[in-house]
Amino acid sequence: MPPRAERAARAEDAADRLRTSAVEAVALTWIDNAGIARVKAVPLAGLRHAAEWGVGAAPCFDVFLADDATTTSTHIGGPTGDLRLYPDLDRAVPLAAQPGWAWAPADRYTQAGEPHPGCQRLFARRTEAAAAARGLSLKAGIEVEWVVALTGSPAEPPVYPTDGPAYGMHRLTDLSDYLRDVLRALGKQGLTVLQVHPEYAPGQFEVSVAPEGPVAAADTSVLVRHTVRAVSAAHGLRTSFAPVVEAGAVGNGGHLHLSLWRDGRNLGHGGPGPHGLTAEAEAFLAGVLDALPELLVLGCSSPAGYLRLVPQHWAGAYRCWGLENREAALRLVTGSTGERAAAANAEVKCFDASANPYLAVGGVLAAGLAGLDRPRALPPELTGDPAEAPPGTVPRLPGSALEALAAYERSAVLREALGEPLYEAVRAVRRAEAEQYAAAAPEEVAAATRWRY
Repeated sequence: MPPRAERAARAEDAADRLRTSAVEAVALTWIDNAGIARVKAVPLAGLRHAAEWGVGAAPCFDVFLADDATTTSTHIGGPTGDLRLYPDLDRAVPLAAQPGWAWAPADRYTQAGEPHPGCQRLFARRTEAAAAARGLSLKAGIEVEWVVALTGSPAEPPVYPTDGPAYGMHRLTDLSDYLRDVLRALGKQGLTVLQVHPEYAPGQFEVSVAPEGPVAAADTSVLVRHTVRAVSAAHGLRTSFAPVVEAGAVGNGGHLHLSLWRDGRNLGHGGPGPHGLTAEAEAFLAGVLDALPELLVLGCSSPAGYLRLVPQHWAGAYRCWGLENREAALRLVTGSTGERAAAANAEVKCFDASANPYLAVGGVLAAGLAGLDRPRALPPELTGDPAEAPPGTVPRLPGSALEALAAYERSAVLREALGEPLYEAVRAVRRAEAEQYAAAAPEEVAAATRWRY
């Protein structure tokens, strides 16, 4: 963290910039281990003090569940203690759909000025720095999928504002003013939108933005979701990013795209490996593929996520990889001929939007770097639907939160990367939520979580 005087000067500059957009208050957000965005807000006049001294926030949020119940862990939990939120002023931006407000992600430190060992964003920063120490960088992007419904009470099932078919122009036409305002707001906030389109489920849409570094990509996914929710509210709609909105239907993913780079070169292109992978990129992806069962604890956080993670729904329910294979948990994307040097990437399809994005990107990066430490080739590629392969030939990913947690508890890589306090807090939250819904029917799980994300 920069010295206090430098933070104060930068805060004054940021406040001057935000004041020109008529900003009156700044929302400082962090994401807890249940994947819920928590917030403290300060008036613009208080931004300098927040940058100098931080804003108080209790450490017990690290053991909150999605429904605001709490658990405890070995190192974190209970009513005692306090932390400080420090805004990342480089990411501070006026919120186009919330006039008078700005947003900035926050890092969490102790009152003594030490990094909080449970801070998920600082964890992602550490893994990004570990890659940089090897001369590697990662470009990442998180697809944001959501379902929009008419307003109503939380107990009511969703009523959709369009009956247009999946991926259909009908659906876009019905909500063209709404989607235009989503694009307009994202653009005003400095985000580069690559595409927006109707998705498969009723009332479902997806937006993709340009790739960035891992921490920046996680920040952007948070900002995109805040923006979509605010635009929806302005149109009299409510939004769900939950893994499933209705049990049995296709759910909302939070697919992570990533590419590995060295000295300005995309290591996913021009190499001797499968489909042009270099040896480094192949070893990195082999590490990710091997760790997917335990990575689900970070990327498929809610028990509701396992209602989405089923075969033949393009959710990536099988631990396999393949070129443009949307049923594989790890999909290789080369891009079109002529743009592959820039476009080649891999997509982790088994993640959803209940994830804390900082844990997701940090965990994937840690697993990939561990793959570089014990380099090996990827297993044979799967070219068809894994559900139609001979039984037992293609391994399924865990089918429940408790199965994923068992894999997580065996993972030395994630335990070391996260550090003991964060590792234990994540484990405590996952176990508590798994037990909370252990006896619930799928419809009950969907209903309990659909408006929490």
